[in-house]
Amino acid sequence: MKFRPCIDLHDGKVKQIVGGSLQDGSRQELVTNFESDRSSADYARMYAEDGLTGGHVIKLGPGNEEAALSALRAYPGGLQLGGGVTADNAAHYLEAGASHVIVTSYVFQNGQIDFERLSRLVSEVGREKLVLDLSCRKRDDAYYVVTDRWQKFTSFEVTKDNLDHLSGFCDEFLIHAVDVEGLCRGIETNLVGMLGEWVTIPTTYAGGVSQFSDLQLVRDLGRGRIDLTIGSALDIFGGTIAYRDVVDWRG
Repeated sequence: MKFRPCIDLHDGKVKQIVGGSLQDGSRQELVTNFESDRSSADYARMYAEDGLTGGHVIKLGPGNEEAALSALRAYPGGLQLGGGVTADNAAHYLEAGASHVIVTSYVFQNGQIDFERLSRLVSEVGREKLVLDLSCRKRDDAYYVVTDRWQKFTSFEVTKDNLDHLSGFCDEFLIHAVDVEGLCRGIETNLVGMLGEWVTIPTTYAGGVSQFSDLQLVRDLGRGRIDLTIGSALDIFGGTIAYRDVVDWRG
């Protein structure tokens, strides 16, 4: 298990947002935990200096292109890029410095995964450069992938069989527990436990971290197989967990 850093972008700024509040055309409902006066490139350079790899830059809606490219240029090969990625532009982001591209909505259409689009992505950039974002919400005691800024449920349930199938198309999974994302009230323990039992490729979990001991909790529940992203709870994003302590943590 390792710590994966993040740079979430909204309106061109580095922010931490409560995941379930991000909706098109509903700015009044947007809940922002933190907005930084530092640039995306500042964060990218810090991650590079600290030797952190496999982190992600996520564009949350329009107006984030230059900030995203700036981060990639500041840490070439050290960050993954997600948000609005398609088969037509994926190669562009890799050429700009992304180690991988992260995709969700493009490969899910009408609530189902579109394997034709997924296969096209793989042919364009290669399985080894693709991360599937299977961020999910709980419904009827099961977890389902959600798309379109995490507002639309798909019919795709997070199960061992489904993860096994998709692992043949990508290099990694990124999974936000959307119901707890940005709330700093505790991780989705059931989800982490299931992922630790099921996954066979590198997988990063995000959502709900509230205290430093959650790193060990994720390590234990995830059987050491699940990497961890921490956002709002870190002091570099206005939280109380010391970023430096997380960087130095060895488990």
